[in-house]
Amino acid sequence: MKKLYALIVLLGLYAHAALAQDSTAIKTAAFEKQFTYQHGTIKVGDGIATVTIPKGFKYLDSVQAAKVLTDVWGNPKTPTLGFIMPEENGILSGYVFNIQYDAIGYVKDDDAKDVDYDELLANLKTESNEENPEREKAGFPPITIIGWAAKPYYDGDKHILHWAKEVKFGTDSVNTLNYNVRVLGRKGVLILNAIATMNELEAVKSGVPQVLTMVEFSDGNKYTNFNSSIDNVAAWTIGGLVAGKILAKVGFFALAVKFWKVIALGFAVAGGAIKKFFTGKSNKAATTPAEDEKEPIAAFDDLAEQPKEEEPKNEEEPPGIEPGPEGTDKPHQS
Repeated sequence: MKKLYALIVLLGLYAHAALAQDSTAIKTAAFEKQFTYQHGTIKVGDGIATVTIPKGFKYLDSVQAAKVLTDVWGNPKTPTLGFIMPEENGILSGYVFNIQYDAIGYVKDDDAKDVDYDELLANLKTESNEENPEREKAGFPPITIIGWAAKPYYDGDKHILHWAKEVKFGTDSVNTLNYNVRVLGRKGVLILNAIATMNELEAVKSGVPQVLTMVEFSDGNKYTNFNSSIDNVAAWTIGGLVAGKILAKVGFFALAVKFWKVIALGFAVAGGAIKKFFTGKSNKAATTPAEDEKEPIAAFDDLAEQPKEEEPKNEEEPPGIEPGPEGTDKPHQS
């Protein structure tokens, strides 16, 4: 009799779990249907560049992407030109490449062949460890740079730089993959950042060759259009772009501020932003940046002043994003 009772209880628990799982799947599907994606060639950044989306990928415009960054992933308002993502991925699954533009000027690539990336990595590890007490004091988890997930590579013909870091946030059991692409232009750089877990490294890597061909500056804004008599030369170098700072010219939040708001605040502690999104409970530290971060560093101040991309006239701004299913968890995303 006891065995029969135990079996009945077990079956009841199993049925309850199955129903809860089905309910979560239905709510997740409904949440994902809120977003409208585009394909083909799209102008971004007030026409400064174009994004050409091939089969197998899709593009989420800047208005919707901004809502995802703030409402879903818990970032402060972050300038974005939209997301590139695989067709099968959703906001709550897989990875995205977030597109931004930084009008830092024309980046000379003279140092590209001279950068010692092993030495640069060692310096980044040391600096990150030294800055961790200040990060923790500001309410953020410590950052440990594990190493290169993909060593920096600069294509001098296409003027594209890309690299990837393996990063550990706090005591997270799964390390974060931070894949970076920089497309050099006449007056600045297009920034593509993919944030995923290290478990997704191969998936991200397999998509990178296509992603590198999707974004390009428009005529007049290309790297080869540089005019030394009227255009500004950036203080940044190729090595500086990888380091996330103007080498030897900025201070303590040099590495953190450049990418912190997109990377850490969105998913710093055990999917904190996703938890906030699904449950309504927020982590104050994840949405309130330290006072030190409120002042722009180096040439990053121009980014916030970039004009918004022109949205198709037949599209209305989407309403606020409806919350997803409570209790759903998801790997770190950007």
